[in-house]
Amino acid sequence: MNLSVNELRELVTALNQTDIAELTFKNAEFELTLRKPAAIQAAVATNSAPTAAATWPLAPASLPSSSPVAAPAAASPPAAPMIDPTLVEITAPMVGTFYRSPTPDEAVFVEVGDRIQSGQTVCIIEAMKLMNELETEISGEIVDILVENAEPIEFGQPLMRVRLAK
Repeated sequence: MNLSVNELRELVTALNQTDIAELTFKNAEFELTLRKPAAIQAAVATNSAPTAAATWPLAPASLPSSSPVAAPAAASPPAAPMIDPTLVEITAPMVGTFYRSPTPDEAVFVEVGDRIQSGQTVCIIEAMKLMNELETEISGEIVDILVENAEPIEFGQPLMRVRLAK
């Protein structure tokens, strides 16, 4: 199903009135992710390789007047409010099992105090026998790791806290 630009604008307006923080449109040719500004810093991505991706804050005026896009494929819950505004939580994008290292006898991806860069793998989430590397979209310092190795996790569960780089 394709959406016209006007239909997409109406969808964005409707999303702005909900608690949905992120919405992804996908088809065989591209992937388009729309994020509300509050969710941009806390978002994370798995190590999938879409053919194209775009992200912008959800505001009807910011929509380009271009060709139609595919219907929505998935949505994420809003990020939990933080007590310390300098910290951002990395949350689980799926249900699965959290692993801190690629294999039990290898070094962990990150430790508390480590500096991370956007695109860096911070953990693996096993879901349905698939190992999904979790890459961060933020840069900063790991302040807290909230999950134990090999622990089951829920969708949207906070995994780590990061103090953003200045």
